[in-house]
Amino acid sequence: MPAVLAAFVAGDVLLQQLAQLPPCALLAGSAIAALLALLALGLLRMSGRPDAAAHPRALVAAALAALVLGFSLAGWRAQLRLAEALDSADEGRDIRVQAVVASLPVVGEGNVRFTARIEAVQCGRAVGWVAPGAVPAGDPDCFAVPRQVGLSWYGADPGLLPAQRWAWTVRLRRPQALLNPAGFDAEGWMLEQDIRALGTVRAGARDPPPRLLEPAVFQVDARIDRARAQLRAALHEHLADRRYGAVIVALVMGDQGGIAEADWSLFNRTGISHLVSISGLHITMIAGAVALVAGALWRRSAGLLRRVSLPVVRALAAIGGGLAYCLLAGWGVPAQRTLLMLSVVALALCARTRLGAGNILALAAAMVCLWDPWAVLAAGFWLSFGAVACIFLASSGRVAPPGSWRGALRETVRMQAAITVGQVPLTLAIFGQVSLVAPVANAVAIPLVSYLVAPLALVGAALLVLLPGLAAPADLALAAAEGLFGLLAQLLQLLTTPRWSSFALALPPAWTLASALLGSAWLLAPAGWPLRWIGLCALLPMLAWPPERPAPGELWLTALDVGQGMSLVLETAQAILVFDTGPRYGADADAGSRVIVPYLRARGVGTLDALVVSHQDIDHAGGAAALLHTLGSRQVWSSVDAGNPLLPAPAGRERCEAGRAFALGALRLDFLGPDAAVYTQPRASTNARSCVLLAQLGRHAVLLTGDVPARQERQLVERAAAAARSLRVDVLVAPHHGSHSSSSSALIAATAPRWVSIQAGYRNHFGHPHAEVLHRYREQGVAIARSDEDGAVQWRLGADGIRVVRWRRDCAHYWNNRPAAALAAGSPAVDGAGHQGDCR
Repeated sequence: MPAVLAAFVAGDVLLQQLAQLPPCALLAGSAIAALLALLALGLLRMSGRPDAAAHPRALVAAALAALVLGFSLAGWRAQLRLAEALDSADEGRDIRVQAVVASLPVVGEGNVRFTARIEAVQCGRAVGWVAPGAVPAGDPDCFAVPRQVGLSWYGADPGLLPAQRWAWTVRLRRPQALLNPAGFDAEGWMLEQDIRALGTVRAGARDPPPRLLEPAVFQVDARIDRARAQLRAALHEHLADRRYGAVIVALVMGDQGGIAEADWSLFNRTGISHLVSISGLHITMIAGAVALVAGALWRRSAGLLRRVSLPVVRALAAIGGGLAYCLLAGWGVPAQRTLLMLSVVALALCARTRLGAGNILALAAAMVCLWDPWAVLAAGFWLSFGAVACIFLASSGRVAPPGSWRGALRETVRMQAAITVGQVPLTLAIFGQVSLVAPVANAVAIPLVSYLVAPLALVGAALLVLLPGLAAPADLALAAAEGLFGLLAQLLQLLTTPRWSSFALALPPAWTLASALLGSAWLLAPAGWPLRWIGLCALLPMLAWPPERPAPGELWLTALDVGQGMSLVLETAQAILVFDTGPRYGADADAGSRVIVPYLRARGVGTLDALVVSHQDIDHAGGAAALLHTLGSRQVWSSVDAGNPLLPAPAGRERCEAGRAFALGALRLDFLGPDAAVYTQPRASTNARSCVLLAQLGRHAVLLTGDVPARQERQLVERAAAAARSLRVDVLVAPHHGSHSSSSSALIAATAPRWVSIQAGYRNHFGHPHAEVLHRYREQGVAIARSDEDGAVQWRLGADGIRVVRWRRDCAHYWNNRPAAALAAGSPAVDGAGHQGDCR
């Protein structure tokens, strides 16, 4: 049974690795064949021939059929979800819609983000309002839109609440997000959330004004979110001045949006992130409390006891209490997993059936995948199921400790050690780091959060809901919960003070992960298992695998997808240099922490050899502080003024200036701009101060330009001509994201690049890159790589030519958007193309 259910989950996982989905007809035929096979095997088991049903070949056949079924059902669900898509031709068009607010609104800097469920779109006067998928063909006034979209409303806070029905004019685009190696795939997350388009609410002078049509509609899920929004507002009011108030909100209702990036970093380094959410233990506590109360009330009536037994009542009450709490918490994967496992155990007790631990775990995983095929894309799925599997393995075949506090403490420490060891492969594969202080941190945090902080927070929240007129008891409970967590945070800070408290490793090959998982299971096997040292040997390949590096004489250039901004990484066999650090996305998010650091950690980089920040515009320097704080750099070059908070003042900081140069091993780096005189001109633009860096390794060269304008382009071309210096390069980073004020014909002719890299945001409002600029590059036969169409792009320049990997074309999954312009342009035949082995 567990093997068959695990095979079903494996089929789902296999489907999610595909770049293209199989045809619907093939998926339907495979699903029918698999169901018939499983039905035949089930009838064989029921026919009174248990030996035949238990034969190894029958078990293998059942597992294969379950794998095919899991693959086919996940593929069929994906086809249905992808079918509801916004046509590329309709991106950027305005349309009037009626929609219901279908999520908790998130208030950002000058905007509110939320999910809307579109009920109708407005066509011409002759047609009027129609369902979003029933637009008349050929109607020029309207077009088909997905039923669920993610919207942003800029300007004053409109006081949005879930379950409100509005009429808006919206402008939509396809759900494209940043796509980078080792980066978070937000497009996969949007697919799971059924968000099939993104857009903005239009509230300009020429647009019909937004109009609230109904303050509260009756839709179950929207009403639940309305209750969650009201509870969140009450919690924020009572925790407004508390340092860890956002953590208390997360513990009560699963809303983690307010937790600061620095706090998440602390929780990850100490391995307690699983506690700062609706964990399985919290749900189990609520379910147990509801079961005890229901049982106590039920046993007071002899008549009720004769109708339904006490164990059944307790089991059903536990399921109901757990379900209510999971809905309040947002129905995340850990909540689903816990509720499903709890339900399986409770229903088995009702039916007086004993299920093994493996059956419970496998059945819960299969049910989660059946409910949500994209749950396997979330780190929480693997970490939550992995933690429970570690507990089951570590406790299997072992005698329970004596009922003393020493025995209980010893068992708690052993279980925590088992979880820590068992989760090492997953935490390395997902986060790129392992916390050495996690056992100590969890030994304190688990009992403190689970038995004090979370119960106090829940009591405070319950008092706010049940006794809103009596704020003092709720304030006392919430303040106590926050204060205790503050003490825990201080301890965590002390634990992470030593540099050895956690270590990071490069992303290893998939086979080393499989070996490490097998090794962890071997180490945690039941008592009496032989040769446990073999488990340690199986862990070694993952822990000792060397990071991939360019060969001597090779230069790798990676243009990261940071949206409307610039960031590039140059790698040689001896050194790593970062040029620009991308934009700041918000008060607590930037490209440094969200894109560059994850990429460098996956590459096994602990410290940068050099950082160049071309100038102080926020789309080039926005991630510098986070990058330097996390990794640091031996050298920093920039035109940013000293004292600017965008770029902290590290030791050894230098000013980039034409004529200056430095070397990193065999890599020679020459600054071609800005001129020294620009620094003395108070009216000079920040773009005019852009650092222009020429990187050369052997016969290969790359020119990185920042936002240098056409005037400065002309000056550096003239200066090179006067010095009889060649500017010919393999790759030119387009100045100013392909703006019409740069990429002059003179620069293109002087550099004669084989490739140009243009970093710009998808459908950005600046219009980058400009059509005239693209025409100039194409006229010169230059191959164009664009982050808005290609995602991250990597050039590997070596003795055998140039190999190019474009993540959105070469490494994408079936859910990733392929812009129509990129597909129409095709892939130019320039040197070697990348392959899937380069997509890590």
